[in-house]
Amino acid sequence: MFQKIEFNPHQGASIGTLWLNSPARVPAPALPVGWQGRIGDWANRVELVPDLGSNIGSRVWWRGLFTCVSLCGTTLMLSPGMPAIPGSVPTALGANHLDHFRSQMISASALGGDSGLRMGPTDAVAPLAETPERPQIELNAALGTGDSFAHTLARSGVSDKDASAVLALVAQAVDPESIAAGTRVQMILGRRPNRNVARPLERLSVRARLELALEIHRQDGALTLRRIPIAVDNTPLRIRGRVGGSLYRAARAAGAAPSTIQAYLKVLASQVSVGSLRAEDRFDIIVAHRRAETGEAEVGQLLFAGLERARGKDINMLKWTQDGRQQWFEASGVGERRGVLAAPVSGRMSSNYGQRFHPILGYKRMHAGVDFSAAHGSPIYAVTDGRVNYAGWHGGHGKYVRLQHAGGIGSGYAHMSRIAVKSGQSVRRGQVIGYVGSTGLSTGPHLHYELYRNGATVNPGSIKFTQVAQLSGSALAAFKAKIAELKRLPAGPVAERTAQATPAPTDNPAGGGVSRTR
Repeated sequence: MFQKIEFNPHQGASIGTLWLNSPARVPAPALPVGWQGRIGDWANRVELVPDLGSNIGSRVWWRGLFTCVSLCGTTLMLSPGMPAIPGSVPTALGANHLDHFRSQMISASALGGDSGLRMGPTDAVAPLAETPERPQIELNAALGTGDSFAHTLARSGVSDKDASAVLALVAQAVDPESIAAGTRVQMILGRRPNRNVARPLERLSVRARLELALEIHRQDGALTLRRIPIAVDNTPLRIRGRVGGSLYRAARAAGAAPSTIQAYLKVLASQVSVGSLRAEDRFDIIVAHRRAETGEAEVGQLLFAGLERARGKDINMLKWTQDGRQQWFEASGVGERRGVLAAPVSGRMSSNYGQRFHPILGYKRMHAGVDFSAAHGSPIYAVTDGRVNYAGWHGGHGKYVRLQHAGGIGSGYAHMSRIAVKSGQSVRRGQVIGYVGSTGLSTGPHLHYELYRNGATVNPGSIKFTQVAQLSGSALAAFKAKIAELKRLPAGPVAERTAQATPAPTDNPAGGGVSRTR
């Protein structure tokens, strides 16, 4: 329906004309032409592939099931099947062909595998009775801990004859038993005439000492020795640094060996409590050091132990030899203090000092010492350092030894079975001076021990004296000169590089700067 409204300008606004038209006609769809069109139209209107999961049992569902079965059946009918494909049958391989294939395959050696073609044997080929040996064998052995140079040669396969010759040659330069454990020994063993004899030694080289290498060669059937001297620098090694949070860690960071640090701490503990050290304190360690021109080095014993204290007196300790005995001395020349007497024998005290009834004489008298019960033959030790004043038979004391110590103190040891020292001999604390016996007026094996002060006997339990070694005169001058020499060691390149790589003390409170001087 359409509506049209017209307005005439010559007419009033109240006048209008209205026309009403009839609805428009919709044309009918055209029918398909031909059978193909009709089939296509039917296929569009009919759903041939519905969802088989819905409307089960309906006409649409049955139509979809028929479509699915039809498509599956058609596929099976059109499939080509699985028949065997005919091919040619290979001919059997002959022995020559198999040998060619075998020479080109890879298989385990244990199963006889090989590769490549082999030439057939001729009259020039003869079977070997045994596998030929190598013309020479190179060995690199090392002396183990508790091992000997002779045993190292034996376990390396060197014959007894050659080993004896090598030991004799090495003994011309050094003692074979003095070669340190861990030393490498390079050997070359030559060709031998048969398997029943040892291989001959053709060459041997060993670093017998840091400053000496030895080479042994076979020349004209005989072994000859060649010495190779090596230059060695014996300048002591100086290690300095700041204690920081841990003295041990700081010393290790500076390059000190653990054994050196232990020796240093032991010396330091005799002068000051290690726990009282401050982070600002500086340690000074000097050790014996040997460095060969080939690069090897040996670190020896501790020579000097110093400590520069931020608060308190500095410590300077030097190892010095006095009267054949090494000990630590302070910078002023004062040595170690020894104030505790050692036990003269291992045993229990059986009789005290004072009046007692004598078991042999049968009356009461003064017992001027103490008795120790011990087994016959037990060792008797010097209670402290001293010199032998008397050694021999001494009446009722039997075999008797008397020692003179510092400060007017003396000690006596009676009833020995055997004396191990001589009159005038110097002895050290703990040295064996004799053996327990029952000589003289004695009822059984024991030690009668006496102690003297200014020649008179005293109760051994009442004496507590201190011995202090003191240097004087030329010995003191030499001692101070040695300290000055060690402390003048200049800072070498190693120390300078270490100092540059180490933060200043104020920036590193835990570690501190370190330096090593050679």
